[in-house]
Amino acid sequence: MPEDSKIQKTINLCVRRGFVFPSAEIYGSFGGFFDYGPAGAELKANVRQSWWRRFVQNREDMLGLDGAVLTHPRIWKASGHVDAFNDPLVQCQKCKHRFRADHLIEQELHESVDGISEAKLNELFKKHKLACPDCKGALSEAKKFNLMFKTSVGATEDNYAYLRPETAQVIFANFKYLQQIGRKALPFGIAQAGRSFRNEISPRNFVFRGREFEQMEIEFFLHPDKLDDCPDFDRISKHKALFCTEADQKTGHTGHEMSFGDAVKKKIIQTRWHAYWLAEALDWFAGLGLTKVRLRQHRSDELSHYAKETWDVEYDYPEWGWKELMGIANRTDFDLLAHAKESGKDMTVFDEATKQKVVPHVIEPSFGLDRLVFTLLLDAFEEKKDAPKAAANEGNSANADGKARKPTTPAVEVKTILHLSPIVAPIKVAVFPLMKKDGLGEKAWDVYTALKKTLPQSVYDESGSIGKRYARQDELGTPYCITVDHQTLEDGTVTLRERDSGGQTRVKMDKIADAIDG
Repeated sequence: MPEDSKIQKTINLCVRRGFVFPSAEIYGSFGGFFDYGPAGAELKANVRQSWWRRFVQNREDMLGLDGAVLTHPRIWKASGHVDAFNDPLVQCQKCKHRFRADHLIEQELHESVDGISEAKLNELFKKHKLACPDCKGALSEAKKFNLMFKTSVGATEDNYAYLRPETAQVIFANFKYLQQIGRKALPFGIAQAGRSFRNEISPRNFVFRGREFEQMEIEFFLHPDKLDDCPDFDRISKHKALFCTEADQKTGHTGHEMSFGDAVKKKIIQTRWHAYWLAEALDWFAGLGLTKVRLRQHRSDELSHYAKETWDVEYDYPEWGWKELMGIANRTDFDLLAHAKESGKDMTVFDEATKQKVVPHVIEPSFGLDRLVFTLLLDAFEEKKDAPKAAANEGNSANADGKARKPTTPAVEVKTILHLSPIVAPIKVAVFPLMKKDGLGEKAWDVYTALKKTLPQSVYDESGSIGKRYARQDELGTPYCITVDHQTLEDGTVTLRERDSGGQTRVKMDKIADAIDG
């Protein structure tokens, strides 16, 4: 990206402040692998915990799972990943560099080719005489490349397994066992947050498309005849969103605003339960501060083999435009039937209300944690330019020969602020002494240690001027800063500074937590 683009500036901030950076960079790094520093690890944990609290702990119809990363190969045979989890690969016959064929076409021709076959991709390569972007050499025909990482288990190489490319299949494989020990009746869900691995041909766009990433997924199981029996539908039916339907995409329209109730009534969304989970996802995003989103319907020619209906929640990225933030699919009973066939195990559930044994249908809200963390940082990023200040005695300055020096243009100071929601901010409050002397350092440390007992994500900083310390915390997205000064020693109050407004108020030391929560 250009250095002056918002995306590149956000990436630079991520590296400079240690949010996220390429893994093992001292050895050159593999593409698509990233490490999270102190601020990034806290931010990521806060987003994950917010999701877990909202969709697992605060619900009565959800079970949690933390499944194995290294998984049995028959899971992926049953799910179709062994045969169908492929991306189209082309290789330069001169420099031997490899590229993902559809991405290369999108890059060169600026048109979407999602879901088209290798044969059609090859036709486009021939028609437009596309060559290697690195050396202009001839490209091979597109062929399938399986994205799963394969490894051996134990002492023999023929006993192999896969690193999971998604968390969903571990949920499906454990479905019947978890339903029994959790004693859940339909409808209910199973949620899991954890790492997944995909051997992307050409990872790109920072953490947006990596080879190791973290997912937060829900598989919500429903009676196949009750996909519209959603008790909470009336609560969300009047909520509005920007919908980009298949028809909109054919005409190039970005979408239309409508309520979820109207979307279901017009059969734009096929079932009430699907609409409910779309509304729940948007509501959670809004609570984190993300509002520049829309719902895009998957076209019939891009639907996954397992899906009857899929909607993406898309964010309007600067420079990139609308891109997928997460997806919610109606997977029907595809996965449970596939695992029942491969394993020979019963995947039915007895429904007390209808006295039937049924194979449930599934609505799947699937969130990518790394992509969401980067989007939150990008959305929160702002640069503020201070008014230029003329240098002291500018008008009286002179060169060595005595001639008047031409006035220089005062430098404009650019400050970076991350307007992160306090829910996810890696640091909630920073405590400063105005200066180290006169007992202010000791008093500030007492304030900090007392505050940290109730707000663990607090920090103490006495290095540099107050202005530099404020700027440092603004770049980290810290919502509040506390300064201990001489007045603190007199009346027990501190200065509380709020990040977004820059406003400052005096607060009693024993009321700091209340002021921040309020």
